[in-house]
This record gives sequence, structure tokens and C-alpha cells, in this order.
Amino acid sequence: MTTATASIGLVTFGAGAAQAATAMPAHVAAPYFEAWTGDSPATLASQSGNKYLTMAFLQTASSGSCSAYWNGSTSQPVSSSVFGSDIATIQANGGNVIPSFGGYTADTTNTDIADSCTTVSSIASVYESLVTTYNVTRIDLDIEANSLSNSAGIDRRNKAVAQVESWAASTGHTVQFSYTLPTTASGLASNALAVLQNAVSNGARVDVANIMTFDYYDGATHEMATSTQTAANGLHSQLASLYPSKTSAQLWAMIGVTEMPGIDDYGAAETFTTADATTVENWAAATGINTLSFWALQRDNGNCPGTAGSGSCSGISQSTWYFSKAFEPFTSGGSTSTNDFSVSASPASASVAPGGSASATVSTAVSSGSAQTVSLTTSGAPSGVTVSLSPTSVTAGGTSTLSVTVGSSVAAGTYPIQITGTAASGSHSTTYSLTVTSSGGGGSGSLSNAGFETGSLSPWTCQSGGAVATSPVHSGSYAAKLAPTSSQTGECDQTISLKANTTYTLKGWVQGNYAYIGVSGDASASNWTSSSSWSQLTVSFTTGSSGTVTIYVHGWYAQGSVYADDFTLA
Repeated sequence: MTTATASIGLVTFGAGAAQAATAMPAHVAAPYFEAWTGDSPATLASQSGNKYLTMAFLQTASSGSCSAYWNGSTSQPVSSSVFGSDIATIQANGGNVIPSFGGYTADTTNTDIADSCTTVSSIASVYESLVTTYNVTRIDLDIEANSLSNSAGIDRRNKAVAQVESWAASTGHTVQFSYTLPTTASGLASNALAVLQNAVSNGARVDVANIMTFDYYDGATHEMATSTQTAANGLHSQLASLYPSKTSAQLWAMIGVTEMPGIDDYGAAETFTTADATTVENWAAATGINTLSFWALQRDNGNCPGTAGSGSCSGISQSTWYFSKAFEPFTSGGSTSTNDFSVSASPASASVAPGGSASATVSTAVSSGSAQTVSLTTSGAPSGVTVSLSPTSVTAGGTSTLSVTVGSSVAAGTYPIQITGTAASGSHSTTYSLTVTSSGGGGSGSLSNAGFETGSLSPWTCQSGGAVATSPVHSGSYAAKLAPTSSQTGECDQTISLKANTTYTLKGWVQGNYAYIGVSGDASASNWTSSSSWSQLTVSFTTGSSGTVTIYVHGWYAQGSVYADDFTLA
């Protein structure tokens, strides 16, 4: 039985001594615990070394109900008899739990408490019951899927949050609210941002805006640690508009990120590696964000290599509790100091006719710790293709030039060339996509996947958010969808080798505001239009002495999506 003394914020679990509610640390690592598995949160917290857990999920048993249950099961009410002993043990060990409402299942079945219940005071009472029953000091609201478009539920939820905050202030309780929201790699989409805008309108204090930096589903291959940082930077800018009186440091202190270790639901193109964990923890500690989390504690093992989106393992090779141990130092403001690096190529692809050549810059960077010597090698080049690196060894932070020469008899096709950097801390790789065209000297064959009918963007390289689309298309089944934002034009491009000192005509079909096509490198020319229907743009240019050019298409900053299709080069 739970006894609450509301006036001073004390709770007694069973016959134990009363404990004063303690606010969450300013910087906390709190991975999600899957409450439906039958596992003991206290046991897994002890085994993994986590002092704090986010417990998922609370929801109603059916749409229209105003009663919340763990996992929506009527056999698991909010009661000291359900998880009470585990939570008390975690608190006795110096930690706490963050109960989380919602989640994908609840948000697609109208069983999130604020979607299901139409009475604000009843929703608030449920939130308050978590505080008085379990002595918790933060409640998480995981809003995704259908709940992002339920404007009535959003408004009720924020009104209830404001009501609970008023109750806590008048009764001496400590309570914070975090919103966990899906994100793009450049910040919140408009429907997720609207949740926070409504909170401001209702006077509801949001303590943490926690973004799920996984499952982007944007058709791109992500370096997940980098995408975490760009997403958080975008959120920081959005929060600055919502809370203009806060300093930059105060805004960072409102931000949380939740990763999905290993291979997420989208697949291998979104793989959060053990090296990413070190990079993100170091970045989080240096930047001063509030919360570092991952989905989920029961996945923190390497029992299913190659499996995407499992609920019980990460899908990559790792030691058990690797991600817990990598993130836990964040709680005390510490940082893992392992030396590590990253490797990338720019451009990441090229189309070359037989007898032609291409080059790219291979860049290394220090992702954590100190710079180390990185040895660079390549693999995967087909017979007849010569690949070299100069130099073959750099200090992390340095660059090397990748040179590719295609023999006259190499068959047309796309060949992934692996560039691997090896240092004392381990190895990292990036892929350079070489497309050998069917003939030299120009023509549409020199531009690969010109109509995007492969169903993917490759070998085009696109800025964050770029993807193939099935509607609208100019012809065929696919077109490219570009994603301009306030900080990028959404450019997609590919680098190709043409005949030197030769005149070419580039044509492409585009749709959208401020849609540009053009060429850079050994020639420079462009054209643009704004149109709500498909329009063909034409650009003529003459190559210089090398013949290597980059064909591009892009929109303009914050002017909306641009679609592109059916390029020709003759």
C-alpha cells in the first residue's frame, strides 16, 4: 500500500521509510525499459549499471477510458504492488525512473491517456498519481504517429501538464515533463513542433524536448552520430524561437536525444555503432544537453547480428550492456575519453565512362579523444579499375586524395569501393560508389540513374531528407524529392567525367519553388524556375581541360520540397 503526504512530497513504499522526492540530475542517462517483458527493472538496472531508467509505457486499456495501466493491461494498474518494489530499490540505490506515456502502439490505437480521455482534470489526476504512488519526479510523454495529428489530444495533454505543474507547486511536489518526439535529421517536423507550440500557448512548462534520433525513413544512409548532432542543432534553433528569453546554454539544457543501438527499424542504412555511442556521449557532455537515452535496455546485447529492429537485441556485434556503459558516465557529467575517428569521401560517388577517371577527397576527423595515425586502404574495385590513395596514412583530421581510373574494357555497372581507415582504436569505413557508364564522351549514358527508376538515389548524393518519391513523377515510377530547410537547399548531385573542351546540353524536369539545375567543377552554368507543375529546364555548358563536372539539382532555403526527374545530357 502506498501512503502519500502531498504537502511535503513524501511517499512511503510498504513499511519502508519515507523518502523525499529528488529532482532528476541536470544531465541524466536514462535508457528505456520495456515494461511488458516481465523483466525486473531493478535487476536490469543493477546488471547494466544504469541508475536511471525510462519505463515504457503507460496507456489506457481501451479508447475512451480515463484510467492508465502499464502496457494497457488492467492487471497492471498504477499501484505500489506493480513495479513499486523495483522502483523503490532503484531509488534506494540513488536513482529513479521516468514513467513514459504513449508510444507507437498507444498512439496508433487512441489509447494514449490524452487521446483517449476527454476530461483534462482526469488526465491530470493520472499524471499526479504517478508522482504520489512511485515518488517519481519526471514524466515522459512519447508522442508519435496518429497522436501528432490529434489536435484535441495535444491540447488536452498540455492543459493537463499545466494543471499538474500548478498542483505540484502548491503541494510541494517536484515534477518535470519531457516530450519524446520523432525528428528529421535537421530538426522537428512541423507536426512535432506543433506539440511544443501548443504547450507554450497553454502555459505548460516543457522541461525536456527529447528527440528520437533513429527511424528517419528518408531514403538516405545515415552516419548516425552526425545525424544526431544535426537534428539536435535544428531543435536548438526551433526552441530558440519558442523560448526567446532563454540563453543558448539554457536551450541545450532542455534537449534530450534517444538513440536506437545497432540496426533500427529502417534497416542497415541506419546503424548506430559502438563508435557512434562514444561520439554521442562525448558530444552530449560537451554540449550540455539534458538527457541521453536509448531504445531499449533489453536490446543492449549482441545476440542477433544482422537483425533489424529487434526488441531483444541490437543486431550488431557488441558486448552485453555496451551502450549502457558508454552512456552512463553522462549522468555524472563525465565523458568517455576513448580515442576514435571517422572517415568520409566527398564526393561519395562518380559516373565515369570507360577510359575516364575521377577523384575524391577522403577526410578523416577526430570523433573522440586525441588524434591518432590512420592508415587508409581500398577494396572492391573491379578488374580494369585502378584505385589509389595519396597519402595512404594521415593523422586523424587530415585528408587524402582518392584517384580512380577506368580501363577501356570495363563493363558498365555500379561498383561500391570500400575505403577503410585503421588506427589503434579500430577501423571505420565509407563507401565510394563508382558507376561505369556504357560509353564515353557524353550523351544520356554519362549520367547514371537519370530518371531515378532504380527506386533509389544512388549514385546521386543528396543532402539530409532527400529521397525517391512515387508521386509526383514526370514519367516512370519514381522521381527525386529534395528537402530544402532553413539551413540547406536540399541539393542532390553526382560527379561525372566528360570529354574535355566539349559543349554539352543538360536537361531536367523539375517541380516546386525555386528549382535549380546546373553544373559545377570543370564548367559552371545553371537555370531555375518556380512552378507547381512539371517544367523542363535546359542548361548548356562547355567543359574545360579535365572534363570532370558535378551535375546538381536543388531548391532554395525554406521554400518547400522540390521534385526532379528525367535528366538527359547530350
